[in-house]
Amino acid sequence: MSKLIVVVGATGAQGGGLVRAILADRSGEFAVRALTRNPSSAAAQELATAGAEVVAADLDNEASVRAAFDGAYGAFVVTNYWAPRTPEEEAARTRAEMELDQAATAARAARDAGIQHLIWSTLEDTRPFFAGRDDVPSLDGGRYRVPHFDAKGEADEIFTQHGLPTTFLRTTFYFDALAGPMKPQRNADGTLTITIPMGDRRLSGIASEDIGRTALAVFRRPELIGETISIAGDHLTGDEYAAALSEALGEKVAYYSPALEEYREYPFPMAVEMANMFQFYAENEAAFTGDRDLAKVRELNPELQSFESWLNLHKDELQAATA
Repeated sequence: MSKLIVVVGATGAQGGGLVRAILADRSGEFAVRALTRNPSSAAAQELATAGAEVVAADLDNEASVRAAFDGAYGAFVVTNYWAPRTPEEEAARTRAEMELDQAATAARAARDAGIQHLIWSTLEDTRPFFAGRDDVPSLDGGRYRVPHFDAKGEADEIFTQHGLPTTFLRTTFYFDALAGPMKPQRNADGTLTITIPMGDRRLSGIASEDIGRTALAVFRRPELIGETISIAGDHLTGDEYAAALSEALGEKVAYYSPALEEYREYPFPMAVEMANMFQFYAENEAAFTGDRDLAKVRELNPELQSFESWLNLHKDELQAATA
């Protein structure tokens, strides 16, 4: 009989990748229950058509999560810091507080349901790295420097405190962002540029679909319970990302690395937080990339995509985005 894996955020990038990986696995070792706040959405219906059991559950409703976890062997838990929110929700609690609350909800539900292997999608807590620094702005009332990293890192302890058999899966920057919010921008003279404030430092990236595929491999290896697995698909400088994009698009893509002070002044939401994130990536480059040994990640996920291989699959999408 197949072991049931419950996937939180099943219509998102990470959760959706895991659902599709389980459905594509011919061994039949696992079955999948896809959790979503809106089972009638097009994305949820697509998963149902593909063979997933789709169930309504909301990390802000503990009873729904506990019911959805019932009978499962494993659970994949991810929180969405970037989820759309109303002004009232923003006023009630910060996004970091939301993630901590939701992680605690998932942990209690998993404990009570007797989950035997939980994967928590997490990131490094940057606060120890930036401790005592006055050149990195504090956010969330001084609590964090990079809230979407730090809250997840802080939440690691929640799963430990609840005695859950957890593998901590540390992710990184999505290649997908370079076809989305960080796509090459066309300048007034018609040339394309990507903007990343990292100078000549390497930025670890991964195809979001590979997070799910790697998580499936982790579920196959219960000896990884208690371990922290840090993953990436490539480590490239801004110039190397630009060169690969140039090759894929058939036209020159330049790389611009603004000063962090300049980037923090950019007119988009969370520019300060994003600048702090890139500062962490750049200054902590050796440790961050070192923790993400590509050969070891490929042992777990032989289909792991490099940036070049990801680009080959997404040329049409990129060309449409930059037209």
